Amino acid sequence: MSQRTIAGLLALPTIVALLICAFVLPLPYTIYSPGETVDLLGMNSGKPIVTVGKGGPEIYRDGGKLRMVTVSVTVRSHHPKLFEMLAAWANSDDAVYPLSYAYPDEGTSQSDHKAGSQQMTSAQDIAEQVAIAAVSGARVFRGVIVGSITPKTPAAAALKVGDVITAIGGRPVTTPASLKAVIVSLPAGKAIEFHVTRAGKAITVQVTPEKISGRTRIGVGGPNGGELMSAVSLPYDVQVNIPSDITGPSAGLMMTLSIYDELTPGSLTGNGDVAGTGTIDQSGNVGEIGGIQQKIPGAKNDGAQLFLVPAGNCPDVANADHGSMRLAKVSTFADALKVVQTWAKDHNAPLPSC
Repeated sequence: MSQRTIAGLLALPTIVALLICAFVLPLPYTIYSPGETVDLLGMNSGKPIVTVGKGGPEIYRDGGKLRMVTVSVTVRSHHPKLFEMLAAWANSDDAVYPLSYAYPDEGTSQSDHKAGSQQMTSAQDIAEQVAIAAVSGARVFRGVIVGSITPKTPAAAALKVGDVITAIGGRPVTTPASLKAVIVSLPAGKAIEFHVTRAGKAITVQVTPEKISGRTRIGVGGPNGGELMSAVSLPYDVQVNIPSDITGPSAGLMMTLSIYDELTPGSLTGNGDVAGTGTIDQSGNVGEIGGIQQKIPGAKNDGAQLFLVPAGNCPDVANADHGSMRLAKVSTFADALKVVQTWAKDHNAPLPSC
């Protein structure tokens, strides 16, 4: 027996052991797959998904579909084995990512679900606010809440956490976007009147904006330094009864459209089937989301004819399998509304695209 044959025989058990380990040992990755879609104009557990509380307007149960889309992501505690990853790689609609991509922070599956549920609740609230403001023209947003103040900034000398800024130099402030737009337009180093509601009373204070990191700022933020939020006063309540196992903020845009559709006569989609994704903020801006490469084929497979793509996700959709389903780029709720209305009238109409 040759030396080469002997070496091969000796190496064989090692190779077999390595192959067994590769197919048996869990790996620090996560798998993304197309998830379910939910028609927000439909039913959940036998009840309409969109409902209006006491004192609210009539609900119009018209035709068409507005689908929110989901991604199926392996949970933090599940580490796929090599054969699962190979199967995902072989499926053009699936994707494999390092575990840290889906779960950048430490936590548990329970804490992930709790955080996702809180994000969904917040998205539902904002969708309700934006839709009602668009439908009724009512003054839903009453000013911007001072949730935090950076020490040694202009705001620290005049404002307090909990203040609601309603106007600056006579210019009304209603949403975070309007507050930022006014502040960046102000000359640095010049005192200006801020109209504020503090503990239920209207007062005026003087604030002197400064150049901070190259931009005119005053040093206010949201709770714990997060995003600024508007104070809200709604004329009635709307509920969006999403299945409880669906979490996260990415259905914000589609919930806003569904509420708008249910509160207005006629089918917004012209009885067509529209899907989409994207977060929504109180200024109506649509934010990018993760997993859009899986959401698009999921919507296509469920029969959607048009898919609304957040502008920030345009670089991600070039190779997504959309078949004959049209993709349209949107940056704001107003954009999305116009796109859907245009498409409803003519499915071949020019639409903004990536």
